[in-house]
Amino acid sequence: MAEKEEFEKVVEDADENDASVEGGSPNGGDDDLLEQPSRPAGTQWYVIHSYSGYENKVQKNLFHRIESMGMQDMIFQVVVPTEEEVELKDGHRRTVERRVFPGYILVEMILDDDSWYVVRNTPGVTGFVGSGNKPIPLRQEEVDKILKRMEAEAPKVKVSFKVGDRVRIVEGPFEDFMGTVDDIDLDKTRVRVLVNFFGRETPLDLDFLQVERV
Repeated sequence: MAEKEEFEKVVEDADENDASVEGGSPNGGDDDLLEQPSRPAGTQWYVIHSYSGYENKVQKNLFHRIESMGMQDMIFQVVVPTEEEVELKDGHRRTVERRVFPGYILVEMILDDDSWYVVRNTPGVTGFVGSGNKPIPLRQEEVDKILKRMEAEAPKVKVSFKVGDRVRIVEGPFEDFMGTVDDIDLDKTRVRVLVNFFGRETPLDLDFLQVERV
């Protein structure tokens, strides 16, 4: 599979998983990214590879090289797409940040030999996403889809169960009852569980923290 097709597959998989974006600019912060300021002709977004887990370090290294080599008029923004997620564990909610596309970083730039050299030779960068040695820019709709994640006002909730799973109620008047997940409401963090009660299947509306997968 070509590198560009591979990245598109990663984007599609993230959408299917219903998986905001941590990013920055040598000329400003996240607000600059959201406002999408006017850029010179020829400016496009490219994707670079890095070792998974080193994306933020690579971003910092690239910012330093942009400044030290005077490339602010050629390389504008470097974005590590991330998303806030609420994990439910041991009866507690914990907000964590996870990378939406591990190993990938977005760069808004005008591509020529000099800017390519600056980015490609940044410590931690393993290459551009493209065909062979030729970087291929993202389509605008791809960029819009990724940057749209930055506007999410509330973190998504990650749950360990899905519809049809067996769960145990761990809190409330039905503690220790077993049931089957019938519906999940991510917005309200509620789950409907079907419990066998007095020989009848009874639906219970519960908070995510009140159940655990078995």
